[in-house]
Amino acid sequence: MPHDDFAVEPVRGLPEALPPGEEILWQGRPDWWALAKEALAVRWVAGYFVVFALWRAVVAGETQPFWEAVRTGSPFLVMGAVACGLLVLIAWVQARATVYTITNRRVAMRIGAALTITLNLPYRWIGSASLALGKRGTGTIALSLLGTTRLSYLNTWPHVRPWRMARTEPALRCIPDAARVARILAEAAETRLAEPVIARVEAAAPAAVAAE
Repeated sequence: MPHDDFAVEPVRGLPEALPPGEEILWQGRPDWWALAKEALAVRWVAGYFVVFALWRAVVAGETQPFWEAVRTGSPFLVMGAVACGLLVLIAWVQARATVYTITNRRVAMRIGAALTITLNLPYRWIGSASLALGKRGTGTIALSLLGTTRLSYLNTWPHVRPWRMARTEPALRCIPDAARVARILAEAAETRLAEPVIARVEAAAPAAVAAE
């Protein structure tokens, strides 16, 4: 029977039930093939092994017949296929284990395959969001955090903006229909940040009036 590793979640993608007044506006996960291409560079890895195999075949062709030279380079194609297969598998597992959630109060990211963590990012922690839109509408929304909030690049990879290590920016990586999701995020953040913050102040005790 199929088993859901996250069946204990009270709400899909979240470690606890939503508090009163909070509602989910969008949920999604990365496109696994886009994640393999962008985060794991599977095309660059494939190209490297193809070039290396061709180079070996050309060098061997100077002293060997054509088909012998081709066989000399073919093991590198096999190694490349294995390496790319592993990268694609990692991307598929990462995408399957990931749930991005946008509510009217925060962005939540359940990430990690072996070690699962959930990031809760209230809108008041987010300074700005940037959209990198790719082909076919798939894109990445990176979140720049305010103040002293720090995240580990290694612990949150690949769900981060690439190469921003000193100031890690968590990101909704390779999500389909990214422009629409960015609009949902922008509207929710604008609405939330426009709400007044009401602080409760205890009333001061009335001063005693001296008798005349």
